[in-house]
Amino acid sequence: MTPSECRDYLGHLEHFGIKLGLENISTLCAALGNPQTSFLSVHVAGTNGKGSVSAMLEQILREHGLKTALYTSPHFVRVEERIRVDGAPIRPVRFCELLERLKSVIDRLMSEGKLSYHPTYFEVLTALAFLEFAERQIDVAVLEVGMGGRFDATNVVRPLVSVITTIAKDHQQHLGSTLRQIAFEKAGIIKPGVPVVCGVRGGEALREIRRVARVRSAPMSEVFGRGRALETRMTRGGYRFVYTGADGRYAFAPALAGRHQGVNASIAIAAAEVLSRIWRPLDRTKVLKAIRETRWEGRLETVRRRPLVLLDGAHNVEGVTALVTYVKEVIGRPVVLVFGAMKDKDLRSMTRTLFRVASTIVLTRVPYKRSASPEELLAASPPFKGRVFLEPDTRTAVRLALAESRGRMPVVIAGSLFLIGEVKRLKLFGS
Repeated sequence: MTPSECRDYLGHLEHFGIKLGLENISTLCAALGNPQTSFLSVHVAGTNGKGSVSAMLEQILREHGLKTALYTSPHFVRVEERIRVDGAPIRPVRFCELLERLKSVIDRLMSEGKLSYHPTYFEVLTALAFLEFAERQIDVAVLEVGMGGRFDATNVVRPLVSVITTIAKDHQQHLGSTLRQIAFEKAGIIKPGVPVVCGVRGGEALREIRRVARVRSAPMSEVFGRGRALETRMTRGGYRFVYTGADGRYAFAPALAGRHQGVNASIAIAAAEVLSRIWRPLDRTKVLKAIRETRWEGRLETVRRRPLVLLDGAHNVEGVTALVTYVKEVIGRPVVLVFGAMKDKDLRSMTRTLFRVASTIVLTRVPYKRSASPEELLAASPPFKGRVFLEPDTRTAVRLALAESRGRMPVVIAGSLFLIGEVKRLKLFGS
């Protein structure tokens, strides 16, 4: 396949939409020789924080000299970003080579009637990642769930440990309308007898995860359970944290910005503690070094300092709340906001929370079919006393925000990860 043929094929796959279930991915993996069984894995689900936790865990494992892999979604600019070995994305030539092989297998399975439907975009990329990791002979992969858990394509692995970060309302049309229902779907990654690390704090979501773990005889480690705590302290450089885990106290300042990254780092540390007990010892010094050095794009990412410009994929209410906390506690003054989101999100709650820290707002749209238009965002938002602009073009929206900042006011570009990806694709702040 040529690069253009790869793009065309992937574009064709996107028309199949989202189909949750394991039958197709299981059939496809079996036809490939079940590559997912040839390496060890850590499986990470959750509403928010799963990307950051996955990145931290991969860095922790790589710091110990292991050959690591990381599978995440979505990507920002290039699809190859999703599939990494030892921190480096898969090469485009290699990606096309594997995609051509996959297409041949899929075409054969379809002609033989062995697939109930054509594999989706995410199923194909997941199978491709498994192939790459197996053929590169990696030691351990950190796999981020795409959506939910129970019927996510990544859920054909039997990991060393399962990790559930947080539970909040998101993707309700697929996962259910209550926290208990969503927790049940996320807890679908829990395997019989496989330890689970849970960062959820209290309520019906935690009760449901405990229930599933108990039914499946999966030992459960609660990150913020009895005797465990996270202390947070503000400094001039940001936040410093002390987490008291099962194996003692850990003091750290993550490279990733935001109070919520203390929570994410604590989850990664708790997972490392479990891995140390059931698999191989992980050195505390190396764990903390990895936390200090992990970088993850699009999460309170500073792309310019004068004026300050931040990119943040705050794509649901919990993410927006974390962003607002950062603006209040660290930036400490109103910002010029560029905001774009998908129409299936809780736009009313998101805008009600986020608009409180803005002096000027530029509403834009994401170049994606599920995107809300600026007019739809405005209709869902509360009354706002400052200036509001409706600008559907991303490049123009960002330029307008920079003009409104007058080189002095901070600019925050937030909302859908697809919006952050478009800003990066346009190279508005360099590569």
